Amino acid sequence: MSQVNSINIEGMTCDGCSNKVQFAIRNFSGIKAVEVSHELGIAEFSYNDDSIGIPSRDKLVNAIIDLGYKVEGVSVKFNWRDKSVWRQSAHNTKWCLMGCSIGEFGTLAYYSISGITAGLELYSRIWYFYAILPLINGLITSIMLETAILIRGQMDFRNALSTALGMSFISMLMMEIAMEITDLLFTKGELGLMPIAIPFMLIVGFLTPWPYNYWRLKKYGGACH
Repeated sequence: MSQVNSINIEGMTCDGCSNKVQFAIRNFSGIKAVEVSHELGIAEFSYNDDSIGIPSRDKLVNAIIDLGYKVEGVSVKFNWRDKSVWRQSAHNTKWCLMGCSIGEFGTLAYYSISGITAGLELYSRIWYFYAILPLINGLITSIMLETAILIRGQMDFRNALSTALGMSFISMLMMEIAMEITDLLFTKGELGLMPIAIPFMLIVGFLTPWPYNYWRLKKYGGACH
């Protein structure tokens, strides 16, 4: 029987993280079997019986570190120049923007069509209530979309929902607040959706959390797409 080796890993948060690490290890020739658990933060693997060409433990550790995870206290030194991380964080931000926009735009559009917020005193308690509601709805639809994407990626519903809920609310809130402030600048404080503001809301909503998402992905490997 082949000896089972293990590597302790920090920063894995979902099955997607486990799959990335598993693929990175399995990609080396000489690996017989590998199992990765994000819950336990460990990768267990064994080598082929033929000792020729098997990768050293250091090579496996470096491959995992290059994915953005911390191994035995060592991680990639942070910098803002990683083009692949910018691309991946842009991809993550795009999906988050789509989810957030559905709830926020839908709620603001309803305000405009129904007239329910017309004539509200600016910054009154009822005004703040209706101003917060699009943010809440945007968070809900974003979580729903993230859950659906993760399920499509072969994750069961419970783990998909848990992972979606565990994704950064800071990023989503930054996005939601930035879009609503942009809309309010166009409407001069009236709660509703002005069509001309939509492209500006989307641009601001994307750009505002993008650097944060890069930082989180680069430093902690915090992305599950």
